[in-house]
Amino acid sequence: MRAKITYFLTAAVLVVYFVLVGSRGLMLIRHGTWLTVTMGVSVLILPVIGIWFLWANTRFVTKANQLAAELEAEGALPADELERDQYGRILRDSADEVFARRKVETQDAPGDWRSWFRLAVAYRDARDTPRARKAMQRAIALHDGKPVRV
Repeated sequence: MRAKITYFLTAAVLVVYFVLVGSRGLMLIRHGTWLTVTMGVSVLILPVIGIWFLWANTRFVTKANQLAAELEAEGALPADELERDQYGRILRDSADEVFARRKVETQDAPGDWRSWFRLAVAYRDARDTPRARKAMQRAIALHDGKPVRV
């Protein structure tokens, strides 16, 4: 729940920022000289990129949460079998061991979105966020029946 609140607060701050920057860009364009119009258009590009980025990430998180809810309904969410230190942090050796099992599972069933979802969780537990994101994107694509690039 805390992550959702943080996400929505950050998104709201970004939207306010996009509105402020966008209004400054429009003011520059309205001024009418070639320099201010050029700068105004340049300033408007930032909110457009930011809105696209925010939308893409929101869509990704929503889809990943839908997959998690579906796995939970099936009773197939990966169990937390990781060892932790005294501060609650995941021990690297434990994460690597679970990751190795998830990788074999995914290699045995490369077309199963469930195994890719579990692999994404294992990547995240092993602190490999870029690969976790790619594995989750593949799980989403397989779930939605979209073509997957190898």
